[in-house]
Amino acid sequence: MALLIAPGKNNLGMALEKSNAYGAGLALLAALGFSLKAIFVKLAYPYGVDAITLLALRMGFSLPVFLWVGLAGQKAGASLTRGDWGRLVALGCLGYYGASILDFWGLEYISAGLERLILFTYPTLTLLIGVLFQGKAFTRRQLVAVALCYAGIGFAFIHDLGLGEARNVWIGGALVFGSSVSYALYLSGSAPMIARLGAMRFSALAMLVSSAVTLGHFLASHPISAFVQPLPVYGWGLAMAVFATIVPVFAQSAAIRRVGAGPASLYGMVGPMLTIVFGWWLLNEHISVAQMIGAALVVAGILIVSRGAKASGLQAVEKRREDG
Repeated sequence: MALLIAPGKNNLGMALEKSNAYGAGLALLAALGFSLKAIFVKLAYPYGVDAITLLALRMGFSLPVFLWVGLAGQKAGASLTRGDWGRLVALGCLGYYGASILDFWGLEYISAGLERLILFTYPTLTLLIGVLFQGKAFTRRQLVAVALCYAGIGFAFIHDLGLGEARNVWIGGALVFGSSVSYALYLSGSAPMIARLGAMRFSALAMLVSSAVTLGHFLASHPISAFVQPLPVYGWGLAMAVFATIVPVFAQSAAIRRVGAGPASLYGMVGPMLTIVFGWWLLNEHISVAQMIGAALVVAGILIVSRGAKASGLQAVEKRREDG
């Protein structure tokens, strides 16, 4: 009898490992897309567009996809309660409106590479929120990974302080850190909503809320004629909508469903390294030894947490064997 059961349990372990690997791949895809956002913003700013107009273009171009997915989910899924709508509104305001506008403002002051490194404090904030308010454990492996990642961010921050005006670096850094806090709150609140609604449906509905708030902000502060921009601005806005919004938003939500908000966030810390490379390639931003050291520390943190996720998956398999 044991011989008949063992293969099924081995298959269970392989399925869990495959799910964890798939979740990690989705988180890395999301990081790639999000890492391009700062590059697109920096490429659009020289044409004279301001932050809220560019953000409105991004959300406007994204809106048809999220509207289609959201309406399809509403027909197929369970009805939303008043509490569900309240949480969606709060998360939509925190996530791709609040976090985005603070980030766009911050990019007016600092380099794309530093922006991405500061923004990627959100995984540590997500883990801290989970420990303080959601009863989650904070493992020694995660502590080491977080310490390495923060050390990497510190190296890059010192690098930028030496290049430009310190006041601008601090202002931009504070705005982007505020964006990080907002996004960490969004991620922490999104996990239970994803479990209830599904990744695609939740992402679409949250983005619809963010789009509505963003366009409302634009209409309250700008005339409609502000949408008239040079052709390259529309191109960068469309690229941001597709490659830095639609694709990574769905990939991130699916990754959270498979591996959890904290691990998904830490996998995404490859993003700063990607942004530094893209900034050097497309924006002629200087790469220093300090930045390379910082990127190496971030990668080391990712490797540590990825090994921890694999170990957690194997432990889950063993526990199911014991319970069975």
